[in-house]
Amino acid sequence: MTTAIDWLEKRAQLSPNNVALIDRVKNIGQEITYKEWNKQVNQTAHYFRDKLGLQKGDRIAILSSNCVEYLDVLYSCNKLGTILQNLNWRLAVPELEHLIKDVKPKVLLYSNDFIDQIQKLKKRGDVNIEHFVAFEEKAQSTDHNFFERNSHRDTTPDAPAISDQHPWLLCYTGGTTGLPKAAIHTYANVVANAVNTITSWELHSQDCAILNAPLFHTGGLHVFTTPLIYSSGASIICKAFDVEQTFDLMKEKKATVFFGVPTMFVMMQNHPRWNEAEFDHLKFIICGGAPCPIPVCEKFWEKGVDFKTGYGLTEAGPNTFWLPRNLVQGKPGSVGFPLMHVETKLVDKNGLEIEDADIHGELWIRGPHRTPGYRNNPQATEDAIDSEGWLHTGDLASRDEDGCYYVVGRKKEMYISGGENVYPLEIESLLHTHPSVAEAAIFGVPHNKWGEVGRAVVALKPDQEAVSEEELVEWVRSRIAHYKVPHRVFFTDVLPKTAAGKISKTTLREMFGQLDPEDDRRIGREDTRLPYKASERRGAHASDET
Repeated sequence: MTTAIDWLEKRAQLSPNNVALIDRVKNIGQEITYKEWNKQVNQTAHYFRDKLGLQKGDRIAILSSNCVEYLDVLYSCNKLGTILQNLNWRLAVPELEHLIKDVKPKVLLYSNDFIDQIQKLKKRGDVNIEHFVAFEEKAQSTDHNFFERNSHRDTTPDAPAISDQHPWLLCYTGGTTGLPKAAIHTYANVVANAVNTITSWELHSQDCAILNAPLFHTGGLHVFTTPLIYSSGASIICKAFDVEQTFDLMKEKKATVFFGVPTMFVMMQNHPRWNEAEFDHLKFIICGGAPCPIPVCEKFWEKGVDFKTGYGLTEAGPNTFWLPRNLVQGKPGSVGFPLMHVETKLVDKNGLEIEDADIHGELWIRGPHRTPGYRNNPQATEDAIDSEGWLHTGDLASRDEDGCYYVVGRKKEMYISGGENVYPLEIESLLHTHPSVAEAAIFGVPHNKWGEVGRAVVALKPDQEAVSEEELVEWVRSRIAHYKVPHRVFFTDVLPKTAAGKISKTTLREMFGQLDPEDDRRIGREDTRLPYKASERRGAHASDET
């Protein structure tokens, strides 16, 4: 084991005048250099230790939208050896209570957006938090105000030795199958992700990212934010994703890289400013969180943008792959090659490695960016990470003859219809090419004859001609193998999203998943699906899947 470094102390020595943060939340446009930021975080660390009594190993919880102060807390943990618990502000109060009782933070910091949740948490007798600290000046009278830190010293605090295996933060999984699990991110994990990203994505000190993904999510924290700090680059801190603000930032041309989830890019493309928007100042845009429909990628390519699909997860990185620019359009849908210090493989349902190209299997990942496990959850850790250190992702992928990987979706989302594996992403990508469709999601539901059939939920563009369920089904049927055609299509104004901005298929199942035994007859489906020609039956992504 080695000792973890004080990141900002190093940056203040090596690149003191480089801009670290650009505040677009409170002090609009204020630029903060690494030298200035280090002093600010030193004050925060002294405040936490001298005023609030925090010591190495103590937990600090945050319930806040994005702001500079959020990152101040993250890097004060680096200086003191305290551990950040970044709470998902979209969770209900009982869910937050469960996570707080599990981790037992000594301090909970919050922004004014969440005062109601804080008041409700205080009324729950078994939430034992010593100090509540407000980020804004409007702190409740009984709480501390974060800016008390300004009266504390800005010199480097004496700090205990911190191993690189010491937890730095607890980052929660999406929680789509129950309460989120707290993946431990050690110093070694965060450094490995930064090194992988900088060396493989070719980031440098002149790069600047728009940070409008939530900081409670691994994407907001680690796709660009921590790697850019490691390389002395900059981040533009935005409170949240706002499509107008994003177009404004594109117009200013300060950013060189941008990360988002598919929903964000769909919103941009459906916005009136899309046609006039320019992206020539960007080195690339990376889309993560969920597989991105190819039509969304193509619209960026038409504007000359190096727009690519990334892949990662809370338990590893999250950055895991990279696709060089010269291959992006020639390998649509590929996430590329594993990064510098990342091992990957595909396995079949028996855990045997798949060597052949284009055969789908579960993606396994190993490397120093992988979490050591979930806090207080040894069973979940054992289920996810085997004795050889492989993380079993639960994602299905294939690999072509060049070694490029293609992620087709969650293992649990794939459904089997009439003996055929169906991958929702393929159908969702097709639906995105329909001129009236803004967003689409597919999931499988039980069926007496076929085992499972597809069900689609679609949001239509308000400025396009409406389309009926029957018309959309027939449109899909004319373009794809029949066993992949959804048996029902439901329409909604907006598809529900998770806290990370992904389409929530759990919610969609609850809303639209009840099976109607009259589905087939209602849309005029005939009982003549099998057999099909091999070319039709296999489809665009099909193979001898596990």
